[in-house]
Amino acid sequence: MSTSITVKTPGKLMVAGEFAVLENYQKLVVMAVNRFVYAALEQSDENRLSLLNYGLSDLEWEWTGNKISVKSDDERIRFVENTMTAVYTYLREHNISPKPSHLSVRSELDDTSGRKYGLGSSAAVATAVVSAILKQFLPHEPSKQLIFKLASISHVITQGNGSGADVAASSHGGMLQYSSFQADWLLRAYNDADTITKLAESDWPYFTVKPIKLPATIHMCIGWTGSPASTSSLIRKIRALKDSNPSQYKQFLSDSSVAVKSFLDGVTQADPVQVIEGVRLNRRALAEVGRNAGVDIETPALATLCDLAEQHGGAGKPSGAGGGDCGIAFLPSGEQAEQLKNDWEKAGIKPLDLTLHPDGSIKI
Repeated sequence: MSTSITVKTPGKLMVAGEFAVLENYQKLVVMAVNRFVYAALEQSDENRLSLLNYGLSDLEWEWTGNKISVKSDDERIRFVENTMTAVYTYLREHNISPKPSHLSVRSELDDTSGRKYGLGSSAAVATAVVSAILKQFLPHEPSKQLIFKLASISHVITQGNGSGADVAASSHGGMLQYSSFQADWLLRAYNDADTITKLAESDWPYFTVKPIKLPATIHMCIGWTGSPASTSSLIRKIRALKDSNPSQYKQFLSDSSVAVKSFLDGVTQADPVQVIEGVRLNRRALAEVGRNAGVDIETPALATLCDLAEQHGGAGKPSGAGGGDCGIAFLPSGEQAEQLKNDWEKAGIKPLDLTLHPDGSIKI
C-alpha cells in the first residue's frame, strides 16, 4: 500500500428529467463533465483534514463515539465529516483500521473567479472523499456501486433529500439513465440498518443506473446564464404543487416521462431527431410546471438560451433545477453548434468548455 493517493472526481450536469426524478421510477438523464474535485490522502502522524476551497487547513479529527468529529466550528465541514463517518464505519465493519492520514480536498467545479456553475459540488466532494479512502485502505478495488452507495448515504444524511443522480454521475462517469432510490426510503433504511455494510450491499428499491451513449451526429453545447440558482428552494416549491394541485403535478410527471422517453428512444435508435424532440418536450414540461408552481425555472436568460438553440435547428433546456445556472442544447451539426455559441455570447450567455467525461472517480 502506498503512503499517498490522489483521486479526481467529475462534476455533473442534468440532461433531462429534472424534478420528476424525485418520484418513484421516474427516469432522468445525467452526465459527468470534465471539471473535477481532487481528494488526496497522505499518511501522517495525526489525522488531519484540509478543505482548500474554504481556506481550512490541517484541521484535527478523531473518532468520538460512533462518528468522526472534526475540530472546527465551521459548519461547512459537517458534510465532509458525515461522509468520512460513513466510509470509516464501513472500514471498521470490515476489521480495517486505517493509519492516521491527512485528507485534502480541492474543487475546480466553479470558475476561478468564484462563480458557481451548478456542477454538483457537494456530491462530487462526497464521492471523492469516499473514493480516496476506499481506494487507499481496502485490499481490493472498490466498485463504482459501493462508492455511489456510501456517498449517497452520507449525502442524504446531511441534506435530508436529493435524488442521488449527481452522485451517480461522479461515481460512474459518462452519460447515464438513472432512477432514484428515493431519499425518504434511504433515510428510513439507514436508521433501520444493523450495519452500513448491509445497507450498502442490499438491493435498493426504485434505484437503477445504466450507461447510455449519444448519437455521434449530435453536438452538445452548454451555456452559463450568469446567475446561480437555489436548487433546494426550487425543489420545495415544485414539491408543494404536489399537495396544492395534484392534477397539475401529475400532468408534469406524465409530460416529463414522455420527454425523457423520446430522448432515450433517440439514444437507443441513434436518432438525433428524437433526442432533440425529447429536449424540446422537456423544456416545455419544466416551463409549465414552473408557471404552475409560481417559480421561474426558465428565467429570461435561460429562455434566450433555449430559443436561440431552436433557431439554429436544435433544442435547449435548463439543466438541473433551472432558475439560473446552466442550460444545455443539442444541435444536429457542428456548424450549427458553433453558430449557436457565437449567438449566445452576443446575448450575454457564456459558452462553457464542458464536455462529457467518460470516467467516474479514478486514481491519478
